[in-house]
Amino acid sequence: MSTLVKILAAVAGVYLLVALVMYMGQRRLMYFPDARHTLPAQAGLSNVSERLLNTPDGARIVAWYGKAKPGQPTLLYFHGNGGGLADRAERFRRFMGQGWGVYMMAYRGYAGSTGYPTEANNIADARLAYDALVREGVPAGSVILYGESLGTNVAARMAAEKDAAGLILEAPYTSVLDIALSDYPFLPVRLLLSDRYETDKVIAKVRVPLLILHGKQDDIIPVSMAHKLAKLANEPKRVVILPEAEHSDLYLEGNNALPVVRDWISGLGRRASGTKE
Repeated sequence: MSTLVKILAAVAGVYLLVALVMYMGQRRLMYFPDARHTLPAQAGLSNVSERLLNTPDGARIVAWYGKAKPGQPTLLYFHGNGGGLADRAERFRRFMGQGWGVYMMAYRGYAGSTGYPTEANNIADARLAYDALVREGVPAGSVILYGESLGTNVAARMAAEKDAAGLILEAPYTSVLDIALSDYPFLPVRLLLSDRYETDKVIAKVRVPLLILHGKQDDIIPVSMAHKLAKLANEPKRVVILPEAEHSDLYLEGNNALPVVRDWISGLGRRASGTKE
């Protein structure tokens, strides 16, 4: 065997090994849970309660629920791929400070929820959370589906399936497949990737008002993906790009998305009542 053939065989062997390692460990590269079970009161949220949801396959899903003030909507919130519920305590404070309710479930493996996160599990558990919120007495017309980063696909999927007042997508992506193709162009990710979260294939099925928020400086999910989804989405829709914001700082001072969300939610109420904006 010539030296060149040996080199090519060695390179091919290394490539196949890398591909195998990536395939076996792909979910470790996608989900970064904080598994610690924290009660809302431990996070300083005395007006928020824990809910436990039992799945048909035996998992237990932890959710936090802060009730809305009378006449205000409730955000059914699907978080990103890192951390847990306690990491989003400030979101609860900001949103509930506006009078809105917040119902946030933790994916499997996050914040005390049992089991392991997968796309199929997350979508199934999101349906469970939606149904649980309605059973709490919140009508579908008062539910606003909210997705953060990874959760934007989950929220969009729910909006395509369930009745709701509106949909908010913070730092959305066209698909995890597109992100993987960009990050790992040397690998056959179309063959390897299991959890694809293809929002671009479901966004046109959404018929509720849509708000897209994205940071122009986001180096994790490019802002171009927000624009692509907006082109595929139905009216009414609004896209707000915060010029100085990155991926996770859209609610910090200087990049504050809260007034945008507040104005958009107020518009939903005016639209529902037939009042001209």
